Amino acid sequence: MQVDKDGRKYYWDDKLQAKIYTEDNGDKLIEMDEIKLLNKPHFNNQLDRNYFDFLNKKLFRVYPLFVNALEQYRSLQTDLEKVNEDDRRAYARKRQNELADRYEAKLRDLTTTEGQVFAKLMNRATGKTVFTIIRDLRGGWSAFWWNLKGKAADIELKKEYNPYLNRDDEFIESLLQSNWNYGYLTPYPGYKDFKVKKSVD
Repeated sequence: MQVDKDGRKYYWDDKLQAKIYTEDNGDKLIEMDEIKLLNKPHFNNQLDRNYFDFLNKKLFRVYPLFVNALEQYRSLQTDLEKVNEDDRRAYARKRQNELADRYEAKLRDLTTTEGQVFAKLMNRATGKTVFTIIRDLRGGWSAFWWNLKGKAADIELKKEYNPYLNRDDEFIESLLQSNWNYGYLTPYPGYKDFKVKKSVD
């Protein structure tokens, strides 16, 4: 039980990210800081709807792995800033080996679609494509990334995430927002930082 600035008591719900007040008459009042209201994507036919549901299942399978990988990537970036330039390559290689040992089996189990969703989520979170991440690390994580089921050629590593231009990305963004709003998935740190560049064509 907590007390707000007006002296009213409430419970904090982590899943909903909301304050829940109980009124004198027993009614519950839910106060949320922010909720995004989105239009559901337009489905041209039942196949579209089925694909949307299919992507949702893939998102749920990949999301925990993505959040963990994102945390490790950000940790590596922070650590590399502290390491002097002469030791960076050796340090990155050491960390890559640790990460490969930890995640390689999980990544090999991903389907091509799951690998693509994973790559899209990494681009959304970092602003960099997986290809750019591999290049920037100069092989430091390359084995880790390229082992996405050994089918990197089927996964578009250079393609940027853009829900305005790509139908799959539109579906993924809609699924992310609705799953975060309903508390089915926990937003990753920095999820609000993503800004879509609208096409000016």
